[in-house]
Amino acid sequence: MCTMCRVERPSENNTNNKCQLQEYLMTMGLKFNNSKLMKHSSMAVSQSRVKLWMIRAITSILLWTCVVQLMALGEMWGPRLLKGWPSCFSHNSDLSLAAQFSPLPAKIVLPPKRVYKNNGYLMVSCNGGLNQMRAAICDMVAIARYLNVTIIVPELDKTSFWNDPSEFKDIFDVDHFIASLRDEVRILKELPPRLKTRVELGMLYSLPPISWSDISYYHNQILPLLQKHKVVHLNKTDARLANNGLPLEIQKLRCRVNFKALKFTSQIEELGRRVVKILREKGPFLVLHLRYEMDMLAFSGCTHGCNIEEVEELTQMRYAYPWWKEKVINSDMKRKEGLCPLTPEETALVLTALGIDHNVQIYIAAGEIYGGQRRMAALAEAFPNLVRKETLLKSDLKFFQNHSSQMAALDYLVSLESDIFIPTYDGNMAKVVEGHRRFLGFKKTILLNRRLLVDLIDQYNNGSMSWDEFSSTVKEVHVDLMGNPKARVVIRDKPKEEDYFYANPHECLQQLDEPLRNT
Repeated sequence: MCTMCRVERPSENNTNNKCQLQEYLMTMGLKFNNSKLMKHSSMAVSQSRVKLWMIRAITSILLWTCVVQLMALGEMWGPRLLKGWPSCFSHNSDLSLAAQFSPLPAKIVLPPKRVYKNNGYLMVSCNGGLNQMRAAICDMVAIARYLNVTIIVPELDKTSFWNDPSEFKDIFDVDHFIASLRDEVRILKELPPRLKTRVELGMLYSLPPISWSDISYYHNQILPLLQKHKVVHLNKTDARLANNGLPLEIQKLRCRVNFKALKFTSQIEELGRRVVKILREKGPFLVLHLRYEMDMLAFSGCTHGCNIEEVEELTQMRYAYPWWKEKVINSDMKRKEGLCPLTPEETALVLTALGIDHNVQIYIAAGEIYGGQRRMAALAEAFPNLVRKETLLKSDLKFFQNHSSQMAALDYLVSLESDIFIPTYDGNMAKVVEGHRRFLGFKKTILLNRRLLVDLIDQYNNGSMSWDEFSSTVKEVHVDLMGNPKARVVIRDKPKEEDYFYANPHECLQQLDEPLRNT
């Protein structure tokens, strides 16, 4: 019997079910794949956005950092570098376009830094008036260079008679001072933090160097102290370096500091130019350094022409200052030795005898004259065109009030520019200005021989000498005392009596047409 397999024909319903199943499975697979694809796509977009955000954030930070740095540079170097450019931070909206777009100044080329092994840090506290401190700064820089040490910007005297609170940066351009000497010596505005802390705790070796010392003293005595203590403080700086017997390089560096590195602040220099311009508009002018001020008279004990009350006042003042060592002083004897400043009355006679034009402008480079108008009457009668910075600048000097060193700096600048400079006493300003005028081309500086003059004045006043004889003698005596080229007078073992280096730094001077000659 034949068994036959029954093959059932799939029904139409079954076929449809299978098709639906296949279609469903394909649809589910497609959805699954699409879901995975969308998920990956979403993640990619998210990562791209994070990267873009990070790039924007980093770019913003970099841009703001640049802006902050540029603002800092603007504050540091402006108005030198950025003054001519328009600024979105400026409050002066009414500036002219010409001013806003003025060209930048020429780039200052700084000398390369000198590299050397640092033997320590030298701190100095200057003492005295402006020009005494000026010379001392030159000395201290030269010493620091020779010893291969770092010098801290000098501290100025705030406790002397003048009681001036000015800092170095208030009088001198401190950035120029540091930069202009970078090829010679390292100068810092303050000690490094670790050493500064030690100094503030009193861990400091301080001493006054010996006056008029040669460079070997600093090499043998001061350098070992610097190497041992790392920081040494010199608390006296006046006349602490010899006039002569020093290496030529040291002498030339003293000049470089004095004539090139020690620039006054822009404010002081601008006022100085303004005074000179006012004077020049009316013709030539003479600067008279009339050192007849209370402190000088009290210190020197010179009371010629003073009344009894004034003599007593000056004597009390001399005893009030312990660092003025000489107390009992014979004024008459000192005057005859030529050690007193000329009085205003004596000065009027001398200027007239020298043939100074009575109509010339005379700028009084001095503080308040002791005795006021009473003592100035004879000079004002003989030379009516007397002027002072206080009368020329008036309100512009309000910021300089009670800052005698800044006022002295202004007088210094005007003295350099004058047609003739005449000091009535050979103090620090007289000497330093004399030397600077030599450096500027031996500008006319009449150096009064006070010892001879007071004798001639007394003879004329008591009638034993006629005016013509007095005048001709005064002129004859001063023919060779006009700031002409000459070598310094050297007196061994008597540095106070020999010529002062800063009055005649002949090692640094171009002698023009006249050769050096000994006197």
